[in-house]
Amino acid sequence: MKKGKIIFLNGVASAGKTSLAKTLQSRLSEPYYWLNVDAFITFSAENPMEHNPSTYFEEGKDPVSLYPHIIKLYSDLGVNVIADAAFTKGQGRNLFLALETLEKCIEMLHEYPLLYVHVTCPLEEMRRREEERGYRNIGQSEDQLMEINPYDIYDITVDTFQNTKEECADKIIELLEEPEKHTAFRTLRYNAKMISLLINYFGI
Repeated sequence: MKKGKIIFLNGVASAGKTSLAKTLQSRLSEPYYWLNVDAFITFSAENPMEHNPSTYFEEGKDPVSLYPHIIKLYSDLGVNVIADAAFTKGQGRNLFLALETLEKCIEMLHEYPLLYVHVTCPLEEMRRREEERGYRNIGQSEDQLMEINPYDIYDITVDTFQNTKEECADKIIELLEEPEKHTAFRTLRYNAKMISLLINYFGI
């Protein structure tokens, strides 16, 4: 079965991922399911923010740890997916904001038809959006911005302030038609393997 395409949006809170995901759904010629990582937090009565760091990423213990598996399952079934998250270099803290989860996604999905998108906008605009919405923690975007994806490797970056959400969506859709350019996850996987080999070789 042909695998479903994956558009993976990564960006801090208030960067515009939700609006962009919905815009993509309305403009894409094929149906895409939107898998918002925040929704996975509500699947359990437990608060993932309160987890003990020592049991931080136990497979299946927290609903968000299943996120990469769900994306993979949809794609394996031939279903197109828009995934969105805020992966940062933080470890042992919020599962859905952790490097461990990103590494899990890279390990499981690097051979899949995946377009990795960095969604961003100026900090001043993020602050304005936080205040305008009212339900966001003021300063959350700035805190995440300091730690957003430390690898800084994407297939495309879109700025939701410099461009409208429609323009950002069109840029992504245009690149979606060039799968040979979707190399970010494979590059991230290769880099991780090289680092692991060097560490093992030199005994670091």
